[in-house]
Amino acid sequence: MKQTTTTLTIGQSYGGGKIAYLLQSGDPGYDPAVQHGLIAASGDQSTGVQWYNGSYTNTYATGTAIGTGLSNTMAIIANQGAGSYAAIVARSYTGGGNTDWYLPSKDELNKLYINQAEIGGFASGFYWSSSEADFMFVWFEDFAGGTQTPFDKEFASYVRALRAF
Repeated sequence: MKQTTTTLTIGQSYGGGKIAYLLQSGDPGYDPAVQHGLIAASGDQSTGVQWYNGSYTNTYATGTAIGTGLSNTMAIIANQGAGSYAAIVARSYTGGGNTDWYLPSKDELNKLYINQAEIGGFASGFYWSSSEADFMFVWFEDFAGGTQTPFDKEFASYVRALRAF
């Protein structure tokens, strides 16, 4: 009996959300024999929440590359504690019954921007990444034009959770 292989595509419903990016050669975790990538939640988890929990501190969540969003998110939560802020909002999401959602890193967030038409449901606004620039600023992306800039942690911006597969 011949085994069938399903080819996954960006924008396809999968794993509790929509496939946002498929790993390419050179990406951490890339395997030419098995497709891996990133899944975006089907909708936003917040339309306006602060990145921090009210205290300007270095969380050391400085990873920007694909594959660093989860460790950044965990570092932010360990530093900031309980509350209602971007990393907690993303980490608390349970879409598709999954509990491994996180706030995307700067480069992961950029993949969401690049593929936003296929994923769908994005606002024309600013989305938080988990990548801290310093004690006061964090990287965000403007989904109206694609600009990535460090932004003050106190402002309210959108959150879209991500998970890896």
